Amino acid sequence: MSKQYETVIGLEVHVELATKTKIFCSCSTAFGGAPNTHTCPVCTGMPGSLPVLNKKVVEYAAAVGLATNCTITQNCKFDRKNYFYPDNPQNYQISQLYLPICRNGSVEIETEEGKKTIGIHEIHMEEDAGKLVHDEWEGVSLVDYNRSGVPLIEIVSEPDMRSADEVIAYLEKLRMLIQYLGASDCKLQEGSMRADVNLSVREVGATEFGTRTEMKNLNSFKAIARAIEGERARQIDLIESGEKVVQETRRWDDTKEYSYAMRSKEDAQDYRYFPEPDLVPIVISDEWLDEIRAAQPEFRDEKKARYQKEYDLPEYDADIITGHKKLADLFEATTALCRKPKKVSNWLMGETMRLMKEQNVEPEDLKFSPGNLAKLIELADAGTINGNVAKEVFEKIFAEDIDPDQYVEEHGLKTVNDEGALRSTIEQVIRDNPQSVDDYHNGKEKAIGFLVGQTMKAMKGKANPAMVNQILKELL
Repeated sequence: MSKQYETVIGLEVHVELATKTKIFCSCSTAFGGAPNTHTCPVCTGMPGSLPVLNKKVVEYAAAVGLATNCTITQNCKFDRKNYFYPDNPQNYQISQLYLPICRNGSVEIETEEGKKTIGIHEIHMEEDAGKLVHDEWEGVSLVDYNRSGVPLIEIVSEPDMRSADEVIAYLEKLRMLIQYLGASDCKLQEGSMRADVNLSVREVGATEFGTRTEMKNLNSFKAIARAIEGERARQIDLIESGEKVVQETRRWDDTKEYSYAMRSKEDAQDYRYFPEPDLVPIVISDEWLDEIRAAQPEFRDEKKARYQKEYDLPEYDADIITGHKKLADLFEATTALCRKPKKVSNWLMGETMRLMKEQNVEPEDLKFSPGNLAKLIELADAGTINGNVAKEVFEKIFAEDIDPDQYVEEHGLKTVNDEGALRSTIEQVIRDNPQSVDDYHNGKEKAIGFLVGQTMKAMKGKANPAMVNQILKELL
């Protein structure tokens, strides 16, 4: 009888905050930019430079804490975490160890197993490090300090997750809350949301935790799921063959689907933490906290209920659209312009989702404007263009956000509603297809579909289908 194992998982999630400037200086936090152009003496760790805290960072951190049911530490401070690494210019990182800004929170997740509450141990503020770029050709490493000093929050969960499904549900829940708050865009591919996975296995029924490893370098949900499966199998193999799991940090290589050891795990004392001497403690007054609380947005559940009530949307539509803040924003803005909520919802859930899937586009990367979608809905509704043309025009809107009115005009895509022109085309189609005409007269209803198709072809897809059907039936 083989032993049954349980996986125990906790996450450390780093989120880059959406402030315009860095945490302790006024350099830009914009992604991209030529190496070392978003830098100054403070974020490159020059001797004698002094940090000044960005107030917005505290507001975002507290807002995320409130959204995840944390207790806010109203008197908190920063600590210095000492370690030597080329991308860490001061040779220390300013972080929070002793008094993190948020503590003891939780979020509710839902998987196929049902609902579950995942505890959040703490959320703390810290600065990001720079980035090393390894040049294999020259055999050197270059350092780019643009990211150094970008504000981060680190969300540390309790070891409450037991499967890759639960981990993904938890990350999706965090990403949604944070995007709704506008605190970060949470793009895993740009590194503005990064998850480190702490994982151990133990026999089912055991109360003690096994030895855990930490996996880094995970930049997509798929990579995270694969890494969890891979590491679980690796640890079980070690235990089964009588070896010990070593507590260490491992790096996941998603192309090889394999993890390898980076370094043995440090403990807090290895970092010689002490209170940061260059920054004053942070005092969050009751009034300030109330202001942050009052500014919390309408989150998904409230939005979903409102869409069903205010716009009369089916629950299914409301559920899908509110699942992503970008879709919800597009829905609301487009509906405000054309006042046709169900039509807007159909376009977002149908064509938009289809093109996103085909082109591998994330909701936050959608480029088209509510104005152009609203115009397209009006054109289709008025019968100015038919359904097929509308889909064709939408593909252009999706790709380049073109003005549909202008595009339809320039490309002569308007539906032909001129009965005279249609009638002469249909008469020609009837003359050219005697077999189908006979089939129709012999009771084959399907034959009319073929004739409609031939008419649409002759009219380059621009005829009004209802009118074509009507005239065909009359002539036949």
